[in-house]
Amino acid sequence: MTPQTSRLIKLTAQPAGAPDTDHPKPERLVRGNPLRETWNLVDAALPAGQVYCGVWRCEPGRWRIAMGDTERELFTVLLGRCRVHDALGGFEEVEPGEGLYIPPGFAGEFEVLEPLTKTYMIAE
Repeated sequence: MTPQTSRLIKLTAQPAGAPDTDHPKPERLVRGNPLRETWNLVDAALPAGQVYCGVWRCEPGRWRIAMGDTERELFTVLLGRCRVHDALGGFEEVEPGEGLYIPPGFAGEFEVLEPLTKTYMIAE
């Protein structure tokens, strides 16, 4: 799907078009090997970086994540449940209608508990 930046863009749990698909890198896997589907609808330059926005869907599984020094994400769960675990052993569980902000430099694990659909915005 071609990213759009000059109009309003509605994000839904059933986006049109074919997604980009992948799996977590093998060295990051903790449990499972979930298929991940991404509909990146915005890929736009900022004065000092880049912003990405779209819909993401994933099967259950768990893998390590690490945000870059300037990378941050805000996501909202539409369907399913997930947990984001921090390096100290704590976590936040996110359900439909809830969102989570992941700050720059965050290191931990992302766990999909039930098939998950979320909207996201990543800025770096």
